[in-house]
Amino acid sequence: MSRTEASPSSLSTITNENVDEVWKEYKSGETEFLRNKILEHYLPLVKYIAERVHSKLPNEVDCDDLISAGIFGLMDAIDAFDLSRGIKFQTYCAPRIRGAILDGLRAMDWVPRLVRSRTNKVGTARTRLQMQMGRKPTHDEIAEEMDISMEEYDKIRKDSSTVGVTSLDRKFFETDSSREMREIDVLIDRTQENPMSAAQRKDLKSLISKGLSRAERLILILYYFEEMTMKEIGTTLDLSESRVSQMHASVLARLRAGLAHRSGQLYSELD
Repeated sequence: MSRTEASPSSLSTITNENVDEVWKEYKSGETEFLRNKILEHYLPLVKYIAERVHSKLPNEVDCDDLISAGIFGLMDAIDAFDLSRGIKFQTYCAPRIRGAILDGLRAMDWVPRLVRSRTNKVGTARTRLQMQMGRKPTHDEIAEEMDISMEEYDKIRKDSSTVGVTSLDRKFFETDSSREMREIDVLIDRTQENPMSAAQRKDLKSLISKGLSRAERLILILYYFEEMTMKEIGTTLDLSESRVSQMHASVLARLRAGLAHRSGQLYSELD
């Protein structure tokens, strides 16, 4: 077999037996082919480190994002590795991969590290006071415990209230059943109307508009349900603002009388 045929660059895969020869050939004349082969050979190490870091993080952090950040660290380590130092590449690249992953985590969090640190101090002071006092401490007591002014304490609270991002798949709480409750299971869909509220709203409209003229019914609906002003209602119905107010007061008086009558009937039935 010729030298060209035996060259590591002609191998389809890199093994632990030929990896040193591949490194020597790569450093003697860097090629994209060999660089990609080395990168592919050490990808399991990136995945291992990323999974170790991910095991200590909340569920909303995607492990694939950590692996992607770790690959950049591996690429930098391959470019900077010096064979003459006589150390194993795994020993050299592991801290760089982990550092790249941590840098990626910091990039995901837009809250400054100083704000995060001071927020943690507030939480520590609150927990310490709660254990000592047996109740939730007030903001004044926490500020006094931290030996800071209320103005500075309010600023820390304001900074720490930065909106965050959470995953809908994040575990909400443990249940006795085999199925876990997640954020998406308890999230309120504000784009949809509650059927019970809609039915009650419809019944209320029907109750208050019963026995009223069309104009009186419109005045109540536009004022209480559409939140229009008396002036706007007058313009809509081609009435003066004072006439709308007069009709509104008259309708309310009749409704109060009707409700009082219904309440009297209800109490008599209960007796």
